[in-house]
Amino acid sequence: MDRNKTQQDKIANLFENAAQLKLLVLCSQNVLSEFVYVLEKVYSAPKPLISQMINDFITMPGIEIVHEIDFKILLSYWPDKILDYGDAIVASVSKSRKGAMVATFDRKFARALKKVGIPLFPF
Repeated sequence: MDRNKTQQDKIANLFENAAQLKLLVLCSQNVLSEFVYVLEKVYSAPKPLISQMINDFITMPGIEIVHEIDFKILLSYWPDKILDYGDAIVASVSKSRKGAMVATFDRKFARALKKVGIPLFPF
């Protein structure tokens, strides 16, 4: 399941800062759904392992799972400004929380975020 060591190091640093309560990581529920899908369908990871990984993540200090979506914000982004619905959810969660930034390695999504004025986490 290792794809990019540089990205892994960067995200590990973000999670370490969250665990030390230096920052709060907001994770919309749909990100967990996508995580499960990719691990199960692309990497053939066993469901018990995926479940344990999710449990470890959601119980980590500095992590907040977000279930609420401001659909007015979401639909102001999707589909015209942010093409991917899941990405638009992430953007809307960020927009609805003062001072929030989005951590992403997806260049296309990063460009769309810049266009709508949502700051990127500086890796």
